[in-house]
Amino acid sequence: MTSAVAAALARIGERDPALHAFTEVRHEEALAEERAARGLPLAGLPFAVKGPAGLRSYAARRLVAAGAVPVGTTSVPGPGTPWQTWGQGAHGRTVNPWRADRTPGGSSAGSAVAVAAGMVELATGSDGAGSVRIPAAWCGVFGLRTTAGLLPSPDRTGLASPGVLASSAARAETYLRHVLDGYAPRPPRLPVPAAYSPDLGFASVEPEVAGVTRAAVDRLVAAGVIRLVQDPVTLLDPADAWTAVRGGSPTPATRALRAAGDRALDAFFGRTPLLLTPVTPNPPHGHEGPGNVYSTALTWAFNLSGHPAASVPAGFTPDGCPTGLQLVTARGTDAELLGIACAVECVLPPPGPPRPPG
Repeated sequence: MTSAVAAALARIGERDPALHAFTEVRHEEALAEERAARGLPLAGLPFAVKGPAGLRSYAARRLVAAGAVPVGTTSVPGPGTPWQTWGQGAHGRTVNPWRADRTPGGSSAGSAVAVAAGMVELATGSDGAGSVRIPAAWCGVFGLRTTAGLLPSPDRTGLASPGVLASSAARAETYLRHVLDGYAPRPPRLPVPAAYSPDLGFASVEPEVAGVTRAAVDRLVAAGVIRLVQDPVTLLDPADAWTAVRGGSPTPATRALRAAGDRALDAFFGRTPLLLTPVTPNPPHGHEGPGNVYSTALTWAFNLSGHPAASVPAGFTPDGCPTGLQLVTARGTDAELLGIACAVECVLPPPGPPRPPG
């Protein structure tokens, strides 16, 4: 019988030449590590790691200690552009498995593609502006960025939090259970009171994206998973504050902008446990770039504020591209967020791997 790691390596060999999700595949090492992991809790579970430093990340080391086996490192953006919603594999640019003429998102590009194409069910990521949630949304998989400070940040600014990309929210629980000390499932009491904001008060969201995410919210209401409350969330555009923090040069104006966002979100979560938004204002763009659109417009506010946030597949735009619904909860409620996501995907099931391109 073919082992789980051998099967994953075979799928990578079959599918990755067209997708370029991986920068390195660990054939012999992974098979040897699978044999050595017998008897451990995650014995032989294949997973992928983000980027060249992925094997050294805290999350990867915790998963390996539990017996999971990293089968390869996945693509991240290369040099040469100011936008980071793309990836560069070992043999070419990483393509979206649903439409090869579109980007998969980034910077956890290859991790999202590896999961979406069914090469692995779990991959590590990190999210400093939306780098887990955006590729999860555009590839039709589940993505979670954890509360800031809950796990060691790969970024000196603290904007980036470790995260996971997975074939489902239920599969992502494997990650939290073994990476986060003291994790315990928190099934929600349904319906969960939630507010839906299509634009956070400032973003310009393309109609096809807004339509898919609003339809997903309506399905959740009809199924009794959420109860919509009228609690508008109006933020100021956080772009200047994020850029200043990332560049290490905050000013009094950008500090005030960040503080205003924190106050607004703290007040909201003091009243309402769940915020829903589109993940991105736009569908996946072409490989030439997003133009003047900030794909991060609806995600990076929560990197500044430190809240946990997830992307669940919401459906497809008319051009055949996946769209994500963003779920945000109070700081430190990662287990509750994952429990809500599991309930959501009972109504909005993940689409599963697309047909291979060609």
